[in-house]
This record gives sequence, structure tokens and C-alpha cells, in this order.
Amino acid sequence: MTTLAGQMNSVESVLSKAEKRKLLFLICSVLLFSVMNGTMFMIAVPDIAKSFSLMPSQVSWVVTGYIILYAIGALMYGKLADFYPLKTLLTLGLCLFATGSILGFFAPNYLTVIFARLVQASGASSIVALVFIVPTRYFPEERGRVLGIVSSTMAFASGIGPVLGGFIAGALNWQFLFLISVFVLLTIPFFQMWMPKEEKKEGKVDILGAMLIACASASLILVITTFVWEYFVSSLIFLLLFLWRIHHHPEPFIHPDLFKNIPFRTTIISFFFAIMTMFGMMFMLPLLLSEVNGLNTLLIGLTLFPGAMAAAYTGKWAGILNDLWGSQQVIFLAFSLMALGFFLLSTFIGTAAWVISIIVIISYIAFPFIQTGTASLISSTLPSHVLGVGMGIYNLTNFMAGAFGSAIIGRILDYQTEIKLNPLTFAQFESVMYSNVFIGMIGLTFFNVCFLYFSLRLNKIHKQERFY
Repeated sequence: MTTLAGQMNSVESVLSKAEKRKLLFLICSVLLFSVMNGTMFMIAVPDIAKSFSLMPSQVSWVVTGYIILYAIGALMYGKLADFYPLKTLLTLGLCLFATGSILGFFAPNYLTVIFARLVQASGASSIVALVFIVPTRYFPEERGRVLGIVSSTMAFASGIGPVLGGFIAGALNWQFLFLISVFVLLTIPFFQMWMPKEEKKEGKVDILGAMLIACASASLILVITTFVWEYFVSSLIFLLLFLWRIHHHPEPFIHPDLFKNIPFRTTIISFFFAIMTMFGMMFMLPLLLSEVNGLNTLLIGLTLFPGAMAAAYTGKWAGILNDLWGSQQVIFLAFSLMALGFFLLSTFIGTAAWVISIIVIISYIAFPFIQTGTASLISSTLPSHVLGVGMGIYNLTNFMAGAFGSAIIGRILDYQTEIKLNPLTFAQFESVMYSNVFIGMIGLTFFNVCFLYFSLRLNKIHKQERFY
């Protein structure tokens, strides 16, 4: 079987520096549209509900349906990338993304809007799945730097998406949010010209296995987003069937041996808890600024915007440090930034919004560091023939962790307490629970540091003992 290094070198020799720059610009451009498409529509949900006279539970499918298919699609495209050329998969994904966007712009009713969002997600998920494979396959010597730029793009898109979405929906109409994503069609000819030609590899995808893991994932996301526990039963059933399938099929969708790779398994678990914590913070901050500081939606967006922009800028440095120090050190730096940011937020809750805005920058810049470090560590530990599905699991974990973080924090904030876990906090009355949650996040981050460090260290010692 062709080795990962051999594939890297063959592609490396094909691409010139100019072609690499062009390709990097292209993948970041389409990634910008993919991520913005998700965040822009969160702002437009009230307008969509008003247009079609919908209840909140009905209109929520504009976001929930998109997230479900986006998460599952990221896993599916990752698996397909182990067999099919990235150029082919990206072309298919971009066409679906644009088709859903056109359909949504002309949607005459709410059902068509939902269908358009699902078509969008089925295409947009190819982008987030494949852009994390591109650095390893096409930029092996600059993998960390390129992953840092990719993480910066995601952070920038996440920050600018709500601002841009609010402006467009307010100045024009929410349907024009669909129209923005049609511009991805312009990138297809350039991908055809600038991406290296690859041949289809031998093998086939286990369709039944793919359907089982897709149903298990979709059911689990529905549990998290709707709190309808019947979905948990269906998720468990599909998961058990999937586990049986991968142990009995000659070419399973995900080979069981993949999870015997200790660095991969450890990093995925650590990444899940890190992203769960980060998304929990991002979910909590708007509620905090609204309830404690009394800010409206516009001022909340402006308060959080510097943090998102700082994360976008520092992503480049995350990539550079990843290449200089190594992935593990970058991950531990991210954990340190998270813990410091959480402590300061816990302490200064109840102070002026501009103080919170400055402190948030510390926590936000941890995001590109954790994403760059974990993606680089995973891609360096996987052989080439499972790199795609491995990164697909990584992306699926990202979405699952985000959904878990938001749901758990939402439930915790339903309770109130007067007990202050942080004796230095400025928090009073209803803001005390916010302060305590941030202290809990510090504890979870400390646990995560210990888990990652000792798991990887023990694996290294075990490998050395086997060698000798």
C-alpha cells in the first residue's frame, strides 16, 4: 500500500509555491462561505419565523436541520476522500451548496426553505471536511502553518457571519442570505485548474455502515437539540448495529482498528471536551451580556467581535508555533489560555461590558490554537488510507461537542445559587451562577490537560519498552 510520505512527496513535487498560494486562497475562500452560511442564518431565524408565521420550535429546523446534515456530511466526505480525488468531491459539494442557495432564494414556502438548507448543508459539509485534509496531502512541510490559516478563516467567518447576516437581513431580506453562497460556483474552474490530478483508489464504501452511523449521529444531535429522549433510544440502537457491522464487514465504513490508535483516540476525546467547553462559553456569553449587562443584540455582537477578530489574526501564529514547537505544546498553550480566560471571566462578571470584551479575547484566541494543534496531531498519527475518515471523525466530534456544550450550559444556567466558587468575583445575585460555571470550566480544562499529557506519555513509554 502506498505510504503517506510517498503520497505527500509525489504531490509536493507537483505543486509550485505559486500554485500552493493559489490553492490556499481558494480553500480559505470557500471555507469562509461555508462557515458564514451557518452563522448568518442564526441571526435571521426571527425574521423567517415572522415571514411564515411559525412557532419557535418550527423555525428552529432552519438551524437544527442544517447542523445535522452538516455534521454527518463532514464524516461522509472524509471517508470518501480516502478513495476519490479531492477535486471531484469539492466540485460536487460546491455544486450542491450553490444549488441549495439558489433554491432557498426563490423558496415560496417554509418546507422549501428547509429543503434548501438541507441541500446547502450536503454541499457545504464537503468544504469543512476536505480543507482539513488538504494541508496534510498537499502541504506536508507546512502543515501547521496552513492549518493555522484555515483555523483563522473559520474564526473570522464565525465572527463576521452574524454581523454580515444582520446587516443583509435588515437592509434587504433574509432570503438574500441564500444568494451570497451562490458565488462559490466561481471557484470551481480554478479548483479544476490548480488542484493536482489524483486517481481513484481501490476500495468501496460500506453504504449500510454509513447509513447506520449517520442515523446514530442524527438521533444523538436531535437528543441534544430537542431534549426528546426517545431519540436517545434510536441513537443507541443504530450505534449498536453500526458496531456489529464494522466487526463483521470485510470493508467497514470505519475500521475498528482505527480506535486502537492511542494518539488518535486520546486526541479525539481531549478535543471533544475542549470544544464542548469553548462552545459552552460562546453560548453563555450572549446570555451573560444580555442578562447581567443589559445589552441588546447589536451591542452584544460588537462586544464579542474583537475576540473573534483576535482569534482570526492569531490563527496564523498557531500554525507557525505548531511547526516550531510541535502539536502537543500548542494544545497545552491553548488549554492555558482557556483556563486564564475562564478565570478572568469568572472574576470580572458584573463589571463594564468593555472589560468583558477585552477578557474574551484571551479565551477566543485559544480556539485556533486548539483546532490547529489537534488537527495537526491527528493527521500526523494516521496512515494515508484512513486519513480521510479520521479527519471526518474529527469534524463530527467538533459538531457533537459544540451541541453538547450549548445544551449542558443551557441546563445548568436554569439553576441559581448564592455560593461563590470564586471568592474574588464581582458577581452578584443572578450572575453568581455564571461565575461558578466558568470555575467549573477551569476544572474540566485541568482534567483535560492531565488526561492528554499522561495518555500520550504512557503510550510513548509503552512504545519504547516494546522497541527495546
